[in-house]
Amino acid sequence: MLLAQQLHVHGRRDPLLPATSLQASRGELTLVSGERQDHRTALALVISGRMKASGGFASWDGSRGIRPLRMASALVDAPGINEPERHLSVRDLVTEDLALIPRRYRGALLSSPWLKVNSFEDIAALWTEQLDPSRRLELLTALALANPHTDLLVVDSPDRHSARSGSWLPRLEELASDAGRPLAVIATVAAPPPSWSGPVVAIGNSVPRELPPECETETESHAPAQKFALEPEDAK
Repeated sequence: MLLAQQLHVHGRRDPLLPATSLQASRGELTLVSGERQDHRTALALVISGRMKASGGFASWDGSRGIRPLRMASALVDAPGINEPERHLSVRDLVTEDLALIPRRYRGALLSSPWLKVNSFEDIAALWTEQLDPSRRLELLTALALANPHTDLLVVDSPDRHSARSGSWLPRLEELASDAGRPLAVIATVAAPPPSWSGPVVAIGNSVPRELPPECETETESHAPAQKFALEPEDAK
């Protein structure tokens, strides 16, 4: 389970991330809504362990700090961070992403057999910018799950590619409900679809949640973070 309490990130003038609390369990899709893209991306970076918060804390399965989050999570399609470059072909994107999987888990993963096994051969020669939103999300989430240790999937603003929730919501629901590999799936969105009846969290909901007994109540302080910072091997 992901548990985040009063996470916030300082900005130069306005908060990069207003204080936000949330929790997400395996087997569940949680939507986190926020009007501003920079708020959504900052939250996605913090809860996936790619950026330190200025205050508050987050834990994964009871372990606090950035490392447990980073090891358990995959950050998907964050704009300006790890969204696919427009000039890349799907085949080249797959080659690059598979190379980022830790060697001890990677085995003999190569792009051609991976594309065949995962039924993406039909789009292998396309540029990433040619993919329709639903196929794009299928590809990027499949690549994120190529690492067998990914238990937390954080998808940044899938609704920015289409006004139709049908282009992203069914895929994320399917991944969250997969009994063979239960994941905690979080998607940041501008607003939840009207049809959505599952968990929704608003960015800036500074009301503290009641903590499980094993979690300490004091918050964790860090130096102010004023820009996104990623280590190359953690970008995917």
